[in-house]
Amino acid sequence: MKIVLISPKGPLYRYRGGVFKKSLRYQPLTLTTLAALIPEELGVELVLIDESIQPIPDDLEADIIGMTVITGTAKRSYELAIQFRSRGKFVVLGGPHITLMPWEARAFADVLFVGYAEQTWPQFLYDFAQGKHQKLYEQSQSFNLDNPVFPKRELFSKSHFLTQAVFEATRSCIHHCEFCVVPSAWGSKQYQKPIDFVIEDIKRVGEKRIIFVDLNLVANKRYAKELFTRMIPLNVQWFGLSTVVGANDDELLELMARSGCKGLLLGLESISDESLKDVKKQFNSSVNYRTLIDKLHRLKISIQGCFVFGLEHDTLETFDETIDFVLDTGIDLPRFAILTPFPGTPLYQSLESQGRILTKNWELYDVQHAVFQPNNMTAQELSAGHQRVWKEVYSYASIAKRLYRAKNFQPLALTSNLGYRFYGNHLDTYYNCDWQVESLLPNPMGQFPQGKN
Repeated sequence: MKIVLISPKGPLYRYRGGVFKKSLRYQPLTLTTLAALIPEELGVELVLIDESIQPIPDDLEADIIGMTVITGTAKRSYELAIQFRSRGKFVVLGGPHITLMPWEARAFADVLFVGYAEQTWPQFLYDFAQGKHQKLYEQSQSFNLDNPVFPKRELFSKSHFLTQAVFEATRSCIHHCEFCVVPSAWGSKQYQKPIDFVIEDIKRVGEKRIIFVDLNLVANKRYAKELFTRMIPLNVQWFGLSTVVGANDDELLELMARSGCKGLLLGLESISDESLKDVKKQFNSSVNYRTLIDKLHRLKISIQGCFVFGLEHDTLETFDETIDFVLDTGIDLPRFAILTPFPGTPLYQSLESQGRILTKNWELYDVQHAVFQPNNMTAQELSAGHQRVWKEVYSYASIAKRLYRAKNFQPLALTSNLGYRFYGNHLDTYYNCDWQVESLLPNPMGQFPQGKN
């Protein structure tokens, strides 16, 4: 049996390989984890293709072609599925977009996977080998990560990525932010891998600079404290994602630093309490951002602060207020996005019911396009303000001011800032999907015959 697993490219990688060189990307875990879940006794010949770094061969041959799909790559995934099936290939689709929109995706695949696939992917392969597969495999209510597998990172070449030392200790998130796909797709229960497994995974890879891709590594403070304590002897430097919920737990923050944390991506989202309430992220309001930023900087932890524009209480003044805050607090690597109502989320349902969704071309759902009508400005003003913030915050003078204020200078910080400066000044070049582009699909995007939307 031959299987090809594909991660389709999004619009960012359509032109000259994308904004950043391919080698500046870290290796994702999805395909390598699916590879590790394939039962050995099936004797599978396996090929992995990340289309953002390598083309898909025209003469691709396989018994099964599987694709993992996010909303921004849905259009490309469906186009590929049509091509493959027209040549008699057996196509399976899974991933966040498929989990949120199975009624849409069913027209383009022989089999769909809804939810996490640790249990369903091996089961499907056994079923397929016996000629009795189902059309839909759904995550069980008893799903857990008690017996995880070590991803087969070696199936991708190291040369294509900044690092292969990418790890996951937990999955999903306990919060219910309206714009986030996670609670809609997978619920609000955090799944945890055994800490012994996580430590062993880190040791097996053997790198001293690692990345955690967990959505909220500190959601369970007891688990996080034990993990950080166990990591101290490993003498690694790590970067990860977190909410601000640990801001008032000094023990947690100190353990984080001692375990080797050198950088955190924080979903700050907005400096407005009203805007945070709009998207049910008011738990951020209980934290003084300035105090948290100062604490992390004192612990020598750099901050990638993420902000979202287009919330209900945002006005034209929000852009300048955010610029002032970012420069004044010395956020090491700020990142900005346009609020995006991903299909299946409460935000999407709310805006759809109000007639404020401007396009259902999923390729534009990349958090860099205004795909809905904002409350206090036009979509064009939202897009223009967003681009202006990127350019002003990443001017040479602003970079110098932020890094001086952070008092946490590291060569990587300067390199990352210069990379983001290039990114912020080329949004028009690399995120220039044509709003009027006609889909190649038999049913235009957003006009599927299935009833649920």
